[in-house]
Amino acid sequence: MFTKLLIANRGEIACRIIKTAQTMGVRTIALYSDADKDARHVAMADESFYLGGSAPADSYLKTDLIIEIAKKSGAEAIHPGYGFLSENAEFARQCEQNGIAFVGPGSDAIDAMGSKSAAKEIMSKANVPLVPGYHGDDQTDATLIAEAKAVGFPLLIKAAYGGGGKGMRIVENDGEILDAIKSARREAISSFGNDKLLMERYLRQPRHVEVQVFADTHGNAIYLSDRDCSIQRRHQKVVEEAPAPGLSDELRAQMGNAAVAAAQAIDYVGAGTVEFLLDTDNSFYFMEMNTRLQVEHPVTEMVTGQDLVKWQLVVASGGELPLRQDEVRIHGHSFEVRIYAEDPQNEFLPASGKLNFLREPEQNRHVRIDSGIRENDVISNFYDPMIAKLIVWDESRPRALQRLVHALESYQISGLKHNIEFLANIAEHPAFAAADFCTDFIDRYGDTLIGDAAIEADTALALAGLFQVLSRKQAAKALAINSADPYSPWGQGSGFRLNSSSVHHVSLLTDTTTGTLQHDLVITAMGEQYQLCLHDQVLNLAGELKADLLLAEINGHKSKVPVSHQGDDVTLFLPSGSYHFKAILAQVVEEVVNHADKLKAPMNGTVVTHLVEVGQHVKAGQGLLVMEAMKMEYTIEAPFDGVVSEFYFQSGELVSDGAQLLNVEPLASEANVEEA
Repeated sequence: MFTKLLIANRGEIACRIIKTAQTMGVRTIALYSDADKDARHVAMADESFYLGGSAPADSYLKTDLIIEIAKKSGAEAIHPGYGFLSENAEFARQCEQNGIAFVGPGSDAIDAMGSKSAAKEIMSKANVPLVPGYHGDDQTDATLIAEAKAVGFPLLIKAAYGGGGKGMRIVENDGEILDAIKSARREAISSFGNDKLLMERYLRQPRHVEVQVFADTHGNAIYLSDRDCSIQRRHQKVVEEAPAPGLSDELRAQMGNAAVAAAQAIDYVGAGTVEFLLDTDNSFYFMEMNTRLQVEHPVTEMVTGQDLVKWQLVVASGGELPLRQDEVRIHGHSFEVRIYAEDPQNEFLPASGKLNFLREPEQNRHVRIDSGIRENDVISNFYDPMIAKLIVWDESRPRALQRLVHALESYQISGLKHNIEFLANIAEHPAFAAADFCTDFIDRYGDTLIGDAAIEADTALALAGLFQVLSRKQAAKALAINSADPYSPWGQGSGFRLNSSSVHHVSLLTDTTTGTLQHDLVITAMGEQYQLCLHDQVLNLAGELKADLLLAEINGHKSKVPVSHQGDDVTLFLPSGSYHFKAILAQVVEEVVNHADKLKAPMNGTVVTHLVEVGQHVKAGQGLLVMEAMKMEYTIEAPFDGVVSEFYFQSGELVSDGAQLLNVEPLASEANVEEA
């Protein structure tokens, strides 16, 4: 076994690998960029080395420097994690040439699977079933258009060297082919440095089922559990579970054997994942092979009781697989959800900023959290915005699902937008509970899953008002205790008035999709209780504060409400989700729809391309400019009919959240409406 391991990755991935390596007595070496100098993975490792700037190209993708650090530090092996260099054949080759063990398959195997089109040819020869399509080298527009028509519609265009849903477009008819090709090429070259495309028939309602395979250098190859990864958004996985529900033992064996055949066809070594599309008639087709450990590997670990990172290190150091095929046992059921910094209410835009409050569910044999983030850490716009992976396990799928729902209810985050409520809505959806889903689940039930932010908005507003009153009272009492006259009425914070009821005026701001909204509340003290009139409804309130908990009562209903309080900002965690407010002094803030805001950057990112030219007339809703941030493209659309007068940023330039990207002069009629 190795004595020193360098991890060529960051965040949750590096933390996960370090944890296993340390249990095996292997010393760990971390790498870090400017953005990660105080990161959790750096603190966990035995040693760490600086790479460079925050952008991956300036740090985690600098292969020559990483090899140099490995040699200088005495590392015998490099674990690339999953992502960054994990499927980079040239980097694996550099490790081989420098006598450093690459914890993963050989460079030839990565090469073989690196091109989706070449991989499909290999799989065809190995009798692994394939979806009809085109995987050729002729990439001219004319050939691709002709082949697309031959394959038929609906059609899926994919980046040949891609993954994670990047460079992928669905085409419904002839008229959409050329635009889809151009768009997929642009995203493919941006994300993977190669614009080669492949095409295949798009299955309308397939499930995405993948099989974990493992092979060693002694000729052993087996499959572990299968996983269902059908719950996806923009072809990116959101929820994973193992084993895949509803499969017969015979079908599981067929898919597992096909996955092993795929691995053996390229003399595979180490951990790999063979991904299949499972159609409604139980026929399945090879989609791709990921030559690395997957993000969702914990669900396989939970149902097999095996540590797959440990398996990787054993195999990479020349050892044999710990189990034979007939020794693999599957027990219980496991789910994994990916908790992201993103805004489901605003097209899932990635969020960046400080995570100023974090309370995770209690970890035990049923609940596991893989994370590289701590409270007060900053989510950078340079990397994937994943905060953590929440993994649960129990004896059966229904019981595991119940564990997931409860754990999500206990997960509390404030300081930036997140997708916890969205994940909870998926977990509680009847179709998901019944395992009645395919890859279009989120598209089909989107409105229900994203949820209505106003479900408990009035309750949250009343509780926020009560919290402010109780906070004032608590602060006044503390001030009075430390004053010369602790019994002074000025230190009671009761809103006392002569000959009238005590009244508290509370002003709170909330953000909406159209702007900032101010709520002016008048809360009247009634002895130890309070009264609030909200939307013609009288609410009787009472409560007390205990650390981060508001013990509240509204019209006789008592509840315990977790609260995050940072300066003037307060976040309440209710069963329907989290609600954020900002307390202000009395002033007027009107709710305004500002069209100019639609032309500002919705996030930190990079300008990819202009879709129109200066001087061009545009229609409301027409695409004007494409941005990219955190591996996602976002199109800025015209908020009204007008003429493009100026672009403030060019392709390739970095922009900050809120920066004005371009200017559109409204047409005369539109201008008159705005003035009115």
